[in-house]
Amino acid sequence: MRNLSYILQDELIGLRVKVIKSSNPSSIGLSGKIIDETKNTFKILHNDDEKILIKRDCVFHFTLPDKTIIEVDGKVLIGRPEDRVKKIVRRRW
Repeated sequence: MRNLSYILQDELIGLRVKVIKSSNPSSIGLSGKIIDETKNTFKILHNDDEKILIKRDCVFHFTLPDKTIIEVDGKVLIGRPEDRVKKIVRRRW
């Protein structure tokens, strides 16, 4: 099983995502496939509509290709995708 540090350095475009918690009540429960990522947002394809989610406001469940589900707070994903892939993650637990 993969640990949290692996998902933080992985490419997220193409993964299935679901919003579990959000400061915006209309975002809770949205799910879909990530089609684009910027420094502060994800763009997902939800029921043939493109939705933009603010990373810092949400807690996500990512479904990996092997059907593993990982919960990640969006605050740890803030940053340019190309920089996040290079970042060294230190375990603090």
